[in-house]
Amino acid sequence: MVNKFTVEGFESFIEKAEALKSTGKPTYVLFSGSKDPATGKSWCPDCVVADPVINNVLDKLESEDVNFLYVSVGPRTFWKDQSNPFRTDLRTKLKSVPTLFKYGSSKRLEERQCSNPNLVEMLFED
Repeated sequence: MVNKFTVEGFESFIEKAEALKSTGKPTYVLFSGSKDPATGKSWCPDCVVADPVINNVLDKLESEDVNFLYVSVGPRTFWKDQSNPFRTDLRTKLKSVPTLFKYGSSKRLEERQCSNPNLVEMLFED
């Protein structure tokens, strides 16, 4: 079963990711531009394209016991600030959104790679 969680902001991400890490289950994290409450879509066009691809792969993982954490990085202006913690913290070192990675490892997909179902499936394989 895929256990899905959603948080907004860096501090919430760290708190939840560390809690999930303590479960001993693999944790996968998707960083995405925050969604507009009126439309339900991210300000990030690549995130909008990647979202259904990643969700389709997650639906196929029903027999896997993993954690999936969706992290909204904030509004576009916050994301574009090169000193924001998502970009500077050693645990994330994000260069772009969307970014999908296995928490605590170097396995990572960025931008358009996240909309390639084969690459996304490979990331979830251990």
